[in-house]
Amino acid sequence: MSPIALRRCVGVIAAFALTQQVDAQLPLNTTTANFHMPGTQPGGLTTSIAGSNSCGGCHGQTAPIFNDWTGSLMSQAARDPLFYACLDIAEADAPGSGDICIRCHVPKAWLEGRSTPTNGSAITASDRDAINCAFCHRTVDPFNTLGDAPDVDAGILMALGANAPTQMLDRGMPATPGNNGNGNYVVDPLDQRRGPWPLPPDDMTPAVWPEADCLLYHDPAPTYESPFHRRSDICGTCHDVSLPHFKYNMAGTALLFNGTGVAHPTGNKYDMTPVERTYSEWLRSDFAAGLGVNMNGRFGGPGATYVSTCQDCHMPYDNVLACQFNAGPRPDMPRHFLNGASTWQLDAIAQRWGPSGLNEINANKVTQLAANKARNIDMLGRAADLEAALDDSQSPGIKKLRLRVTNQTGHKLPSGYPEGRRMWLTVEFFACDDYVNPMTVYGGYNLATADLDLGTTKVYEMEGGLDNDLAAALGRPAGPAFRFVLTNKVFKDNRIPPRGFNNTKFTAIQAAPVAYSYADGQYWDDTYFDIPAYAVGARATLYYQATSKEYIEFLRDNNPNPGNPNNNGQIAYNLWVSNGKSAPVPMATVGSPSLFNTDLKGDTDGNRQVTVNDIPNFVGVLVGAIVDPKIVCAADTNYNLIANGDDIQAFVNKLINP
Repeated sequence: MSPIALRRCVGVIAAFALTQQVDAQLPLNTTTANFHMPGTQPGGLTTSIAGSNSCGGCHGQTAPIFNDWTGSLMSQAARDPLFYACLDIAEADAPGSGDICIRCHVPKAWLEGRSTPTNGSAITASDRDAINCAFCHRTVDPFNTLGDAPDVDAGILMALGANAPTQMLDRGMPATPGNNGNGNYVVDPLDQRRGPWPLPPDDMTPAVWPEADCLLYHDPAPTYESPFHRRSDICGTCHDVSLPHFKYNMAGTALLFNGTGVAHPTGNKYDMTPVERTYSEWLRSDFAAGLGVNMNGRFGGPGATYVSTCQDCHMPYDNVLACQFNAGPRPDMPRHFLNGASTWQLDAIAQRWGPSGLNEINANKVTQLAANKARNIDMLGRAADLEAALDDSQSPGIKKLRLRVTNQTGHKLPSGYPEGRRMWLTVEFFACDDYVNPMTVYGGYNLATADLDLGTTKVYEMEGGLDNDLAAALGRPAGPAFRFVLTNKVFKDNRIPPRGFNNTKFTAIQAAPVAYSYADGQYWDDTYFDIPAYAVGARATLYYQATSKEYIEFLRDNNPNPGNPNNNGQIAYNLWVSNGKSAPVPMATVGSPSLFNTDLKGDTDGNRQVTVNDIPNFVGVLVGAIVDPKIVCAADTNYNLIANGDDIQAFVNKLINP
């Protein structure tokens, strides 16, 4: 081979190698330092987090606290199959990122140094107690803005030094406080627990002070009243989530990688990529102002009208025992339901970790998981209203079916972790010859295959992904992607805002609508559907789905250990299949049991108008030349179930006054 030919060959090989390098999907060059955030750090506890079973003796049996909590996804956050499947991909996409996942899902492991390695392999059975009693009741108000925290907290915060959380300010002009987030919790290093209610005097016993918070008697360690535990602020600790390895450019128009091993420069959740803004959505809603919102008993405990805090809906008060040794119940006992929107995951946890699986949770906990799922489904049924109307505002003279979804929650609908979570509308239209089988379906869902007809309906969801610059740097496609740890841009967010929505305020918390619009004050959304020819009735349903087929297949197909049949993506997928494929939950329905009327008498040609063009078919029915039941039904203009000469006058009236 000549030198020239050799050089050409080498050049071709080099070019091919460069192409392959660009086409390769590279991980982001991160380390655990990229995910360092303030709060109590690993190794910062003097006393380890106690297991929940040590609480069940007093707060279980006749007192419902322990059982309520046991069935919640918070209690099982470290057994959630989606958590581990997502963790595997996050670690492969951005090494060290598992630290932020473990921090919230498995706080005992994180605080006690078992978040390293960040792939979760050091997590123990006791760690899987997840967000348990001792953890929550040892948390400290990081800011004490109202000056009502226990006196001991000041010293705990001071001891954190540079790791003490700082007040997070939104992106408004002027900026407004947004409190904590990202799992930047502060935990009492000693086993000194805090509860929401005043404590009895030291010389009182439960028999004398029956409504006393039983925390006083858990052990000789001090126990404190903590108003922080009565406020939504405690929930905001983990229910506002951002990616700290991204920061805004100088113009504030794009989110850029901080650089390898570089912690976020401000530590402010609003200067990072937004993943979840559930707490901030509530904070900028009407629910967070004054008494809150009068929901007329839709949410809250017995007799409640106004609801304000997260606890009002997710931990409603009830007249029950706080501790089985109390002489009687207290009327303001927060039920530890912690209900949300999880469905099939609770069944999957019971299957995998219960007596028939790995046997890490007992039969009682499996029963509580089922009870929690039922409460979640009930709560989803109260989260939205659905109304139908015939409306020609979009097409004058031709009425469409307008469906209005009203958000009855204190945050976006749906809210929370965005990947795989969605709502949509399914509309079934019926002809007069068959009220069982719809003639046309928009937004149809196949329960057997878990496929949704996306092209004919509206799906409420948030879609994040990679912008052009990040995608080019990593050799990945730009646009929406199920890779939350690489998300530096929101491409779609049409989720319905809560009461009190304001575009300026929601822009400040990085929660403005994207590729969609809502007017200030709007907490509902309208969708218009064409009514098929000869449709006489409709049934419409708003559905919620916790995990879409597209997302679970992504977790299965992109696990970094594809050759291992027991990788976490495959495990999650198998559990999803064996537990109903995340069957959608009907949140609201119109047109059941009686169909919503879409009949248009006199429209014999099926164009959704009554004009002279309908005369030939009308006459054809009267003389018996047309027997199609749909057309015959349209010709029955006087609603007597027979098309004959008696319908002529009503038909003429329709022509004159359509």
